[in-house]
Amino acid sequence: MKQTSGFMMVLWTSPLLCMLLLTVSCHSNPTQSTEDLQPLPPKEACVNWMGGAPGHPGYNGAPGRDGRDGINGEKGEKGETGLLGPKGDAGEIGVPGVEGPRGFPGLPGKKGEPGEPAFRYRSAFSVGLASRPPAPNVPIIFTKIFYNEQNHYDVTTGKFRCNFPGLYYFSYQLTVYLKDVKVSLFKKDKAVMFTFDQFKEQNVDQASGSVLLHLQAGEEVWLQVYGDGEHNGLYADNVNDSVFSGFLLYHDADQF
Repeated sequence: MKQTSGFMMVLWTSPLLCMLLLTVSCHSNPTQSTEDLQPLPPKEACVNWMGGAPGHPGYNGAPGRDGRDGINGEKGEKGETGLLGPKGDAGEIGVPGVEGPRGFPGLPGKKGEPGEPAFRYRSAFSVGLASRPPAPNVPIIFTKIFYNEQNHYDVTTGKFRCNFPGLYYFSYQLTVYLKDVKVSLFKKDKAVMFTFDQFKEQNVDQASGSVLLHLQAGEEVWLQVYGDGEHNGLYADNVNDSVFSGFLLYHDADQF
């Protein structure tokens, strides 16, 4: 009885040894061959089994490998507009584009400043023959005044005197009667053109001429009968006129 009690006490005091003995007793049979071995019964079938004390916690294992990427989630709602960032640097100048279509005409500009008054450079005359016949080889004096507002034609000498240097136009239309007519237009004591008309009896003829001349201030222009009195058939009366005219086309701008 004492031995049994001592054995039970050993079992009680040494749970690990008891579990070892029970395992050997229930599952070991050294006399049997491997062919005679039967499947081991579950732990619950072992008689007199007693659970041991809980063991100490084990150490943490190594971290596992990363898992596979998950499926993309649903698209979230649009966030609020962020703050305006600083202005960036100016980019390079681009290539010029294709020329566009022509636009509509613009509005008229403002009225310009008034120019110089034209009357400053006015010069014109138109005179007619009042007496006949004029003397040859001297200026013909036209005393019938049609226009001579600037008095640039001198009725006492029969000469036009240039006051504004520039380009002038001179013309004459002469009535011819009784004799032939040959007249010349003079500039500065030199004949620059001639006109001749041969008179036919029982008729009244007309002789005319015109010319452009550039004059300097002070130069004079006039008409006179050329040669002797045999070519002095100029005529004028109440119904027939012999007219000498001239006027300034434009003045020399660099002279003013």
